Amino acid sequence: MHDHPMPAPGGGAWQAVPAVAAAVLPAVAYLLLVRRAARSGRRPPGRWRTAAFLTGCALLAVALLPPVAPFAHRDFRGHMLQHLLIGMYAPLALVLGAPITLLLRALPVRHARRLTGVLRSRPMRSVAHPVTALALSTGSLAVLYFTPLYEATTADPVLHWSLHAHFLLSGCLFAWVIAGPDPAPSRPGVRARLVVLGVAIAAHAVIAQLMYGGFLVDVHAPIAEVRGGAEIMYYGGDIAELLLAAALVATWRPRASSDRGVRRRPVDTSPA
Repeated sequence: MHDHPMPAPGGGAWQAVPAVAAAVLPAVAYLLLVRRAARSGRRPPGRWRTAAFLTGCALLAVALLPPVAPFAHRDFRGHMLQHLLIGMYAPLALVLGAPITLLLRALPVRHARRLTGVLRSRPMRSVAHPVTALALSTGSLAVLYFTPLYEATTADPVLHWSLHAHFLLSGCLFAWVIAGPDPAPSRPGVRARLVVLGVAIAAHAVIAQLMYGGFLVDVHAPIAEVRGGAEIMYYGGDIAELLLAAALVATWRPRASSDRGVRRRPVDTSPA
């Protein structure tokens, strides 16, 4: 850690364009798919799933627009707040909107079958494995903050936006394979996913504690900012991961006991 101001990438009003697009276009696309699914006679997602997806888009807007975006450019604590919004909170809300199920219902049968084939393909099974998702999301944090990569992203707008894209995509991938209502290949049982989530929580905490203590961290920002950012990562990450754990436990449907002598009706597991 170095006690001098953190550099900021080039600014300008043009930066609001990709920020607005990243938040608005997914929301518009989702609502159009809801309308198309309803018109085709297929059951669209429930209102709360639509609200969850739109909440995710709103969180992206909050993270990428003022006042958070300028704060992130000049203060490491702002960067960490932005990181949590883009990489943890927004992805969880987006995934709970069940966008893949909605897309499958809105597409023609032929295209829906092709998409299903892609989801079941071997490359997708490798990418969507919980361990792969863990490495891409939580594992990449050590590479970012313990190498010169973070400083490079503060000086290059292309790398800066690429980092945002990585946070969002890896966060969505992890939330999807751990607790997403959409179908996913290579998804193990709930207990195994809880173990992977526990590893993520522990890794997040260790990285935050190392950052707070100034060990291994390669962030050229005032010490107070780095420690503040570490605290935001530690506590804010815990809250996000507890929410993810709650979403995961909500999908747990234990088998009905056979000693009750009551025949239960089948449970509708499709996203509502």
